[in-house]
Amino acid sequence: MEMHEFILSLFLILVSARIFAEIFSYLKMPPVLGEVFAGILLGPSLLGIVEVNEIIKIIAEIGIILLLFEVGLETDLKKLQKEGTKSVIVAIFGAVVPFGLGFAVSYYLFDLSLLVSLFIGGTLTATSIGITVRVLKDLGKEKTTAAQIVVGAAVLDDIIGVILLVVLADFALTGEVNLENTIRIIILVALFFTAAPVLAAIMSKFIHMYDSRYRRLPGFIPTIIVSLILFFAYVAHLFGAPEIIGAFAAGIALSRRFFLPFGIALKADPHFVEKLEAQMRPLIYLFTPIFFVTVGLSMNLKEIDFSSPTFWLLTAALLVVAIFGKVGGAFMLRGMDNLKKLIIGTSMVPRGEVGLIFAELGRSAKVFTNEIYSAVVFIVILTTLIPPFIMKYLFKIEDERENKS
Repeated sequence: MEMHEFILSLFLILVSARIFAEIFSYLKMPPVLGEVFAGILLGPSLLGIVEVNEIIKIIAEIGIILLLFEVGLETDLKKLQKEGTKSVIVAIFGAVVPFGLGFAVSYYLFDLSLLVSLFIGGTLTATSIGITVRVLKDLGKEKTTAAQIVVGAAVLDDIIGVILLVVLADFALTGEVNLENTIRIIILVALFFTAAPVLAAIMSKFIHMYDSRYRRLPGFIPTIIVSLILFFAYVAHLFGAPEIIGAFAAGIALSRRFFLPFGIALKADPHFVEKLEAQMRPLIYLFTPIFFVTVGLSMNLKEIDFSSPTFWLLTAALLVVAIFGKVGGAFMLRGMDNLKKLIIGTSMVPRGEVGLIFAELGRSAKVFTNEIYSAVVFIVILTTLIPPFIMKYLFKIEDERENKS
């Protein structure tokens, strides 16, 4: 892509994201869906005037990492630890059940091959924490107990998804699962997540100390944080086994996860956090919409064959699995009412960019036919676009109940 083409694409992404976010907000709809719609409009689904390239992907990733960093700053660590067991239950159920049922439906009901069925199950596994967190923030619910459970569960979901993606990518390339490679990936991921909170705490103290005692020039905080984002994205890529296709997704997921504990570690001094948020907020507002527009750009509705009976049957069956697999996990929890369980379960449904990575991997590895790829992408689109509306409605009911009581 030529420089002038990139500049025009970035201009269109930023302007359209703002316009449609404002329109959706005016219509009392989640603004994040306006940004996703902007991507659908600009991308191959409709106008086809903006194409996702590596530069736009990198900028988009910085956006979602900044959003998760902000979530870390706002996360109640005590509440997160208190609800940790519930997050584990929701995450494990929400990963294992969709994978198992997705595989079973594909393999036994539709007579698809073993590899295709495994990839379909994998696509239904992970939750898009970016979509969910942004909707919670748009609704002003990011500090609720339900939100803490969802954030914890979505993080664990992604860890499981990364490992599964690595295993499936290996299987697609070689025709067998390399147990040694799989164990190595699991160990590396475990080491990364063990080291991340410690490194986050050390770096946060350094940043706080330097900013309060030695800094002479303005702009230290945004510069150091963006630098750390780039550095940990690179380190996470190394932890993601670069020799296989799944490294891209592994690098993304791991680097994102560092910035939740990093944001939490910086919360020691409330005044410093206020200063940090004030300096970072313009960057967050600038970069984050690019990510959600990119999610829309990655969807191509023209590739979907709506006239195929098999497409509709497969889509309907897998959509039930995709929803039940996430919502069912929340109903395994005890000590909370059904409405709150439904809120948690619905918040876990969006697949977003994570599902699209699986689907694209399946197509690029020639595992999916166009018909199956279309069904999988359509499910990802539906599970991305519908839950925010349901979440908003459920939170409204919850607020009305609390006001009456």
